[in-house]
Amino acid sequence: MIKKKSQISVEDSRLSLIGNRVRALRKANTSLSAEDFANEKGFDRVQYSRIENGANITMKTLLKVVDAHNMTLKEFFSDLD
Repeated sequence: MIKKKSQISVEDSRLSLIGNRVRALRKANTSLSAEDFANEKGFDRVQYSRIENGANITMKTLLKVVDAHNMTLKEFFSDLD
């Protein structure tokens, strides 16, 4: 099934929201660069950069990100609309 352009746009905007949330959490809770944070938390630096830029990630990766910020899923998604 081919997705309509409006469906893709909605998905992209939600992925961007998640990426922005991840970036904001890193900046609010640490002075580390994305690369240093990735290294400290066991992420590949390129993968972590893609996450912060709103790339489509797996649920397993999302859980790893949430764990890296010592949060629950509820806390992570609480500020997203």
